[in-house]
Amino acid sequence: MGEVHTIADIARLAGVSKSTVSRALNDSPLIGAETKERICALAEEHHFQLNVPARRLSLQRSNTVAFVTYPYGPDFAVTDVFLLELMNGISSGLHAGQYDMLIVHVDPFDKEWPRRYLDAGRADGFILLSATCTQGHIETLVGMEAPFVIWGVPPGSYGYCTVSGDSVTGGRVATAHLLDSERRRIAFLGGPPAAQEVQDRFAGYEAALDEAGVELDPALVAHGDYSPPSGADAMALLLERAPDLDAVFVNSDLMAIAAMDTIRAHGRRVPEDVAVVGYDDVSVARHARPPLTTIRQNAPLAGRLLAQNLIQHLETGVITNVSIPAELVVREST
Repeated sequence: MGEVHTIADIARLAGVSKSTVSRALNDSPLIGAETKERICALAEEHHFQLNVPARRLSLQRSNTVAFVTYPYGPDFAVTDVFLLELMNGISSGLHAGQYDMLIVHVDPFDKEWPRRYLDAGRADGFILLSATCTQGHIETLVGMEAPFVIWGVPPGSYGYCTVSGDSVTGGRVATAHLLDSERRRIAFLGGPPAAQEVQDRFAGYEAALDEAGVELDPALVAHGDYSPPSGADAMALLLERAPDLDAVFVNSDLMAIAAMDTIRAHGRRVPEDVAVVGYDDVSVARHARPPLTTIRQNAPLAGRLLAQNLIQHLETGVITNVSIPAELVVREST
């Protein structure tokens, strides 16, 4: 080809996106060493240099972060109070860092969506939820070297930013509380069974039963999709399967509140006949009838941490994996 004048020219030669070239020439820690060396070698070969104004333009910094949602279930984004409180925390954290939030709805089978937002300069990075994305989505972002942070991945060390609650401990603490209340037929009403956080809460539930010498009964396990109707339906199924159950650990507060309505509709009392523990401690939990015992995750704090850690990653390249402790909040439902 002829003379190289633009970022786009280098990108075509290297077979990468313009944003990758921009970050490589700016010595960004987000770009792998081999890719960075190849791009810099091409730039040197073609006597290409970035002046300061061009660098700012080529980086296409929008000071906008995309909050990514996927098709999940009926009215998920509307009915999930935890999600709304999490988004409020994200918005607060982004505002403090002088960033805006863009909400994007993504086709789960589309593997090119991150490039459209990064290359067009519409977003600098992404915030995702583990409950609504797959490992394939994460692998796509990692493969593109796209900046992102994800909520709900189990505590650990990863090559990308994460913020999570300690769901294993949460499940164990919730179940142990019910066992300490002399309950022995304790049901597990989970969220979507494929979600890692649901599997972790079940692992905590199972561990607490095992430590107490109580055998796990498959008839006491059911799942919903975090929506109130699914909590009501799953609770009805549990009562049908195991009429002698005396407690239930529910994976979300909204499902737990709906489950309590179902328990009463079946002529049982809460907590005298069936004790109930929820999860998240959303604002409505304390106003339930009766007020709901739950595991607090502190959604506003989680949201702020998601925003702060992604901004830090964008500006420094530092990768953080943060876990928020699970805390039992005891109220009248137990």
